[in-house]
Amino acid sequence: MNSKHINILLADDDADDCLIFERALRDYPAITNLITVNDGEQLMKLLETTNELPHVLFLDFNMPCKNGLQCLVEIKQNDNLKHLPVIVYSTSFENDVVDQLFENGAHYFIRKLPQFPVFKKIIQHALTLVTQENSAPPLREHFVLLVQNNLIA
Repeated sequence: MNSKHINILLADDDADDCLIFERALRDYPAITNLITVNDGEQLMKLLETTNELPHVLFLDFNMPCKNGLQCLVEIKQNDNLKHLPVIVYSTSFENDVVDQLFENGAHYFIRKLPQFPVFKKIIQHALTLVTQENSAPPLREHFVLLVQNNLIA
């Protein structure tokens, strides 16, 4: 992958959240190309028919048709898709759901936060992590990306 250009796929049914996500990419130090889909079925159809996978998928957990966990399971069971880094994000935070996402192969979990500067910092940090050479999924204790005292933990 060319680290100066990153193809990002965003699956989120909330139009406002998609705009906020797009804004969060504006100051990122690489050129980003953002494609969005509005539900899990659109996501899977796009992934199964595309000739070129994105560098990373940001996946909203709560979507119509198929939720984020259902999509994640399908992606990780598909030999053509299983290496795609998937970052799941959601407004809710339930430990058992986060555990399921980790166990099913998501790279990171991000909680959608109302404070835009914090959300932007987390999104950009997650992009940096998954686009590094040899980016492997983290250990469970590093799976949830948080900002504490203005530092990412």
